Amino acid sequence: MSTIHFHQTTTATPEQFVAGLTDFGPGRAELFGNSSEKYLKVHRRGDHEADVTEGAGGVWERLHYDWSDPDRVVMTTTDSNVWGGHSGHTYTFTRKPDGTTEVDAVVVREGKNVKGHLLGAVVGTVGKHKLEKAFTDSGRAIEARHYGAPGA
Repeated sequence: MSTIHFHQTTTATPEQFVAGLTDFGPGRAELFGNSSEKYLKVHRRGDHEADVTEGAGGVWERLHYDWSDPDRVVMTTTDSNVWGGHSGHTYTFTRKPDGTTEVDAVVVREGKNVKGHLLGAVVGTVGKHKLEKAFTDSGRAIEARHYGAPGA
């Protein structure tokens, strides 16, 4: 099992970041490079939770999104072709006095088959840099979208 931690400071508010994370419409791949339109399916969406399948490159997962806490989004893997066990993502937001937001992300990858175990090992070692770049790129893309920004 691999547990990977990411951190960034963004000009997006927690609300804007949550809006980006929970935007399951067209163009999601522009925000999240590891989410291809080919795999994207929203099974159910409520005011503060969703059941969504997404993925890319032959790897998909069905996630339960919970954003009932305005300072945290928890995405729990409920099904996948490679991930199982405790897999998922947690984003935590901390507002800073200067108007920026600290974003901490924890990604857990527990393989459920041979492919998953191999991918988990790669993600936890040499693949971490690629995931970190994707995390940073997503933050920048969310900033550029100005979700819910005053005057946007």
